Formats: sequence, C-alpha cells, structure tokens
Amino acid sequence: MTEGDNIESLLAARKLLNSSLDKSRAVALALGKTGSRLEEIKERLPSSEAAFRCFSMQKCSFVVVRNQIDSAIGPAAAVLKVFDSVQELEKSLISESHSDIFGYLVVLKQLEEAMKFLADNCRLAIQWLEGIAEALEGNVAVTDRYNCSVKKSFRILHELLAYEASARLNGGLLFEALNYLESEFNRLVTENTIPFALVASSSSPGKQAYIGSLLMPVTVIQKLQVIIDRLKANGRLEICISVYAEVRSLNIRKSLQKLDLEYLEKSAKEFDDVQDIEGLIGNWCKHLELVVKDVFEPECKLCSDVFNKIGLDICNCCFAKIAIQSGILSFLQFGKNVTESNKDPVKLLRLLEIFAALDKVRVDFNRLFGGEAYGDIQSLIRDLIRRVVNGACEIFLELPLQVKLQRQVSPPPDGSVPRLVLFVTDYCNQLLGDNYRPILTQVLVIHQSWKQAKYEEGLLTRLIYSVIKEIALNLDEWSNSHQDITLSYLFVMNNHCHFCNLKGTKLGDMMGDSWVKAHEQYKNYYAGLYVRESWGKLFSFLRQDGLIASPSRKASNRELVKKKLKDFYQTFDYMVKKHSCWVVTDKNSREKICQLVVQAFLPVYRSYLQNYGVLVEENASGGKYVKYSANDLEKILSSLFQPNLRKNGSSRHLQFIGKIKNVVTHQFHLMLTAT
Repeated sequence: MTEGDNIESLLAARKLLNSSLDKSRAVALALGKTGSRLEEIKERLPSSEAAFRCFSMQKCSFVVVRNQIDSAIGPAAAVLKVFDSVQELEKSLISESHSDIFGYLVVLKQLEEAMKFLADNCRLAIQWLEGIAEALEGNVAVTDRYNCSVKKSFRILHELLAYEASARLNGGLLFEALNYLESEFNRLVTENTIPFALVASSSSPGKQAYIGSLLMPVTVIQKLQVIIDRLKANGRLEICISVYAEVRSLNIRKSLQKLDLEYLEKSAKEFDDVQDIEGLIGNWCKHLELVVKDVFEPECKLCSDVFNKIGLDICNCCFAKIAIQSGILSFLQFGKNVTESNKDPVKLLRLLEIFAALDKVRVDFNRLFGGEAYGDIQSLIRDLIRRVVNGACEIFLELPLQVKLQRQVSPPPDGSVPRLVLFVTDYCNQLLGDNYRPILTQVLVIHQSWKQAKYEEGLLTRLIYSVIKEIALNLDEWSNSHQDITLSYLFVMNNHCHFCNLKGTKLGDMMGDSWVKAHEQYKNYYAGLYVRESWGKLFSFLRQDGLIASPSRKASNRELVKKKLKDFYQTFDYMVKKHSCWVVTDKNSREKICQLVVQAFLPVYRSYLQNYGVLVEENASGGKYVKYSANDLEKILSSLFQPNLRKNGSSRHLQFIGKIKNVVTHQFHLMLTAT
C-alpha cells in the first residue's frame, strides 16, 4: 500500500470517530432526558397497576356470569316447551269425549306425566338460576335491573313448579278428572251389578263353574281395571275398594233376601223348641253351602278379575270387605248361638249337622278366606268349630250318665214302652246311621287330638253299649215299680218286643243277633205270664164245681150257673175296662197276645155256655144272664191294647213323635243342667 493510501485511510478513520463521538454525545443527552421520564413513569406505575388489576377482575366476573346464563338457557327453554305441551294436553283432556274412557285415560296419563316433567325442568332451571344469583350477588357492576329480572324468573319458575299441585287441589283440572273417574267407576259397577239367581230349595249348589265375566261383562271389567290403575297412581285406591265393596255387598244382601234369612238373627235363648231348631238348622246348612258356592265363590272370582293387576293383597282386602258386609259373619254367629243353646241329646244331632255343613264347605272356606285379610272370619270359624266339637263330645260322652239319671222317672201307667226307651233307641240308631256316624267319629277324633290323645277304635260303639245297658237297668227298676204284677209282665213284654223290632237296624246290628233273639224269647215268655196271670183267673168262674148232673138238682144248678155267670161277667167287665187302658204298641204283638187270650179263654167259655147255658136260657128271662155270646167275647178281647195314636190316624203319629222328643229332651235338659 502507498503512503497516500494510508493517509486517506487515517483521515477516514478520524472522520468516522468524530461522527461516532457526536452520536455518543447525542445518545448521552437523550439518555439523560429519558432517565427523568422513567423516574416519572416509575412514580405513576403503582396507581396504573392498581387500576389495571381492577379492570381485569371485572372482566373475569362477567365471564363467570356469562357462563351461568349460558347454562340456564337450556333448562329454561325446556320449561317453556313442556309448559306449552301441558297446555295442549289440558285442552285435549277437556275436549276428550267421556264415552271413550280409554282415550280419556291416555290423555290424563300423558298430562300427569307432562306436569311431572314440567316440575322436574323447573327444579333444574331454578338450580341454575340460583347459581346466577349467587354470581351476581355483591357484584358492583350488576345493576338493579339485572337483580329484578332474576327475581322475576325465580317467581315464574316457582309458580310453574307448583302447577301440578295446584291442578290437584279442589277445583283443579286433575282433581276434577280424578273425581270423574271415581264417578265413572261407581256408575260402571252399579249399572253392571245384577242380583244372584238364588233358589232356596236348591239341592246341588255350586255345580256351575262361575267365572267373573259371568257376573260382569269383560269390557266393563277392562274399563274398571284401567280406572283402578289410574286412581291407584293418584292415591285413591281405597275409594275404589270402598265403592266396589259397598255396591257388591249390597247386591248380595238383596239377593239373599229371597232365602228368608231372618232366622239368622235368633239368639240362643230363642232355641227352645226342638222341632223349630231342627228345621232352622236344616235351612242353615243348605243356605250356607248355597251362599258359599253360588255367591261368594263367583264373587271372589270377579273381585280377583277386577283387582288382579294391582296385587293379591288388594284383592283379598276388597273381598274381605264384601264378605263381611254381605253377612257371612251372621251365618257363623248363628252356628255359635246354637252351641250356646240348651244342652240336650237332640242338640248333639244339630251340632253334628253344623259340623257336617262346615266340613262340606271347608275346602271352599280355606280357599276363599285363607289370607291375612280375613282374620275376623277365620277367628269366628275356628271358634265355631271348637264350640261344635267340644259341645258335641260333651253331650255324647255324658249320655250313659244322663240315661241313668232318668231312672227316677216313673214308668208309663199303661204298660207301654217308656218314651225314654223309644227316644234313646231311635237316637242311637241315628248316631249309628250313615248320616251321623262318620261325622261323630270325625268329631271324636278331633276332640281326642286336641287333648293330645289317640282316638281309640270302638269308642263310639262302647258308649252306645253303655247307654243300652243303662236303659236295661232302668227297665228292671221300672218293672218292679208296678203294683199290678200283670201290668209289670205286659210292660216287660212291650219293651222286649221293642228291642226285638230293632233287628235289621243299625243298633240291632251292633248289639248282635243273639241279643235280638234273647229279647224275642223274653217277649214270648212274658206274654205267656201275662195271659196266665191275668185272664187265666177267669177260668175259675167257668169250672163245673158244685154242678151235679141230676134232674133233681136242676133248679140248684140253674141258680149256681146264674151266680157264676154273674160273677164272671162282673170280673170280665172289670178286667176289660182295666186292660183296655193298657197298651201294646206293636201291632203284631198286640194281635198275637189278643190271639193268645182268645185261644186260651174262648174255648172254655164256649164249652161252658154249651153245657150250662141251656139251664138259664130255659127261663123266660134267661137272656139277661148270658150277657155275651162267644162271638161278642172274641170281638171284645181282640180289641184290647189299642194305642190312642192308632185311633187318631197317621197325622197324629208325627205329632206324637215330636212330643216324645220335646218331653224327653226337656227331661234330659233338666238333668244336664243339674249335673
């Protein structure tokens, strides 16, 4: 490089350095001025920082409120849409034809669901609105206008929330709609309830298999079911049950009026007449089966059809109301009243009939009244069965003792079979018969089981043996009480004859052929004793003592014959009068004993008249000495021992038997009461 070039380079460097120095001075001056400005900015920075911070916080608060409002817009819009739907459904329900109950119920259900949905959306919107109110609370940037809007929204939402409750108040749309359903339910049940076709003399109740639709059309049952479902959803099920039970039970009571059930109201004190109570209990047994099988059976099925969709417990509750209000308890109370009546032998038969009737409907009772809802009915049934079983066994087991206590009663004065014997043998035959023996055996088995004892086979027959044994001892004592020995013979013969006639009966079969044959022998034996000891004494007047076959003694013979005939006729008339008051009830025995008397006596009388009657007939006034011809005497003797009931006809026979029952049961009642 040349020297010139170096000088030029140095000059350029100096120029550059001078320029840089000038710039540095300018920068230093500017920096001096900037430092003072920075000091000013530094002094103003805290206040600016505070102002900026406040602005930032306001911006954040508005962001939060905006988010809350955005979240509340959805529920609020849903509330408006649902409320519009509710109003539309209300118009539809009001305009819906009541003749279409199914359509009406569909709209009503939709309206209820819409109102519930409206309430749910109102609650959600209220929750979001509460968040907005909380965000705005204490915010200075929020004006009173915003707060008023929030409060107004709260008020509107709460009113909509209470819309359903208001509709359910008296006068509200839902309230009136449910009232209409109750009224329609009552109308359908009432208009479609018809009386039961009951026949008091029905001998085979329960043969027709009832189903609910036979009592009420299927379409009506379906309408009742949907109404019940809607009313149940609204807490009005009890009203349905009460209305249904009242209408159906009233129908049953009206139907039962055809059966003339006034006797069910009789108290225990009114059961005094044996014949009366026998007829009443016969009706009760028949009516109980009829009512259970032809009334309560189909009624229970109908109740199940109507209420089956809401549960078995409700069905049972409703049917229990129907059964009780219809009078089932009156039937059971009648049976209880019978058990509390006077204790006598005939009552045992009535109790067995009651037990048989209860046993006959036992399966039906258990099926119809087996649930918890039937507590009152079950309690009364159990009490009735307990009373019937205990009462029947008490009377039956005391029978031998009661027969023994009758020993103090005087025997009949006419030598006939005592009413007690007639009653007891007939009574035992009934107990051993097919109608009562199985029932009595069943009752004894139950009674023994209650006592934790095993039933002994033969208990029934052993006790009947004891009864007959006591009857025999009574007869022995009664036969000895007669003052007239011939009457005693006739009395014993009559009773042996009565026992002979038991051949072929249940009692006779139980006692055995040897027992019957023994009485047959005793009957013939005492019949012979009677004839010999009574009419045999007349033979002494027809003897030939003192009569001498000599012409010279003709006059004395005539006087003697006159005297003998006179004495004979006096004694004969006395005996006829006396023995005509005595009775042989059995026709064959009566004819036989009359025949024995005639055969033993008439030949002697006829022979006497043939031999000696001529002595008095020769006299002009001889006719007055021969008072009776042989034929007259035969007629008189053949007409002896006629019982009054034969003369009064068969219509009196039943009255006589009834009188025997009343008298004997009255005597038994006195003895049972005394013991």
